[in-house]
Amino acid sequence: MSVDPWLTIVGLGEDGPDGLPPASRKALEDAEVVMGAARHLSLLPQITAETVTWPIPFADGLTLLLENRGRQTVVLASGDPFWHGAGGSLTKHLELGEWRSLPAPSTMSLAAATLGWPLESTITMGLHAAPFARLRPHLANGTRAIVTLRDGDAVSDFAAWLTGIGFGESTLHVLEAIGGPRQRIRQSAAQELAFSDITHPVSVAIEAQGGPALTTASGRADAFFDNDGQITKRPVRALTLSALAPLPGEHLWDIGGGSGSIAIEWLLAHPRTRATSVEINADRAARIKANATSLGADRLKVVTGAAPEALAGLDAPDAVFIGGGISEEMLQTVWQQMPEGARLVANAVTLEAEVLLANWQSQNGGDLLRIELAHANPLGRKRGWKSAYPIVQWSVTK
Repeated sequence: MSVDPWLTIVGLGEDGPDGLPPASRKALEDAEVVMGAARHLSLLPQITAETVTWPIPFADGLTLLLENRGRQTVVLASGDPFWHGAGGSLTKHLELGEWRSLPAPSTMSLAAATLGWPLESTITMGLHAAPFARLRPHLANGTRAIVTLRDGDAVSDFAAWLTGIGFGESTLHVLEAIGGPRQRIRQSAAQELAFSDITHPVSVAIEAQGGPALTTASGRADAFFDNDGQITKRPVRALTLSALAPLPGEHLWDIGGGSGSIAIEWLLAHPRTRATSVEINADRAARIKANATSLGADRLKVVTGAAPEALAGLDAPDAVFIGGGISEEMLQTVWQQMPEGARLVANAVTLEAEVLLANWQSQNGGDLLRIELAHANPLGRKRGWKSAYPIVQWSVTK
């Protein structure tokens, strides 16, 4: 590892040079090139090095940065570059010994310190370049969260989004230029937000109130998933997710996605899970994408096409769910493409599919489970049990 890296990532607060520690000041004094957003550069008017304004889109600046490899270069970033900041995007293009980071307090740290919120029990998210709905799984009465937003207009959009999903009673603390001389903090209920002069940079601290909240257990209510009837219903979905047993970092193939409920719940199980949903019907594929986005699982990859042909070229799975279109060809293809140790769960409704799964279980082992459910329904002036079609579930590890 180099003892003298050519790149230093300097965390900068809204207090400009006054908040910089000696190491950061020294890095700026020694720099041949200083790169940063126009706002960051304006906070340091005494810079004598060559300055480069980071362009938009962000990726264009990476090319400019790498052209300076070998020159003493400073990149300015907000607060802590590796806490919802630009650090990760920068360093994935570099070797470990090429750079060092000198962080300042993050926006989240400053907001928590100002409000008196323990940071370890507060949700923190960078939503300045991400969908608001990534916060959706965390929203429940009493939840505290701090998020960064793109600009002042985004605060109104965020308040409207919260109101639209039933959390309009939430208290918003709008924090502008936190930690600097322009700092301003105002409060409002999300549904009453009427500030028209919110300035950048801005973050929002939320004390959530309202609902409905998403349970943390598998088997979320069917109403959360827009569908045309093709959905694995809640009780069966809970049993299916239990059999699939998602683990951090694992990748699911959801074949015959329907509404996307299985893949979405897999993704909600942990922030590092991955999933690909394969759906032959284009309208349903679009609905899957919309459901995933609205429930904070926008990392779901949706493939529109017929399986097993549509499986070609996909990243290898750690688990596979077949919820529709079970056939001998489908099972043969999936089984061949599954690596050793991968898990397969298949649900069958028809007698023919039951026979197929029974044969495969006798040849390859695993567990067969018959699921029979009945719901109480009106029967004249009284009530009776209305049974759903039984489902046979085969789960196996290859």
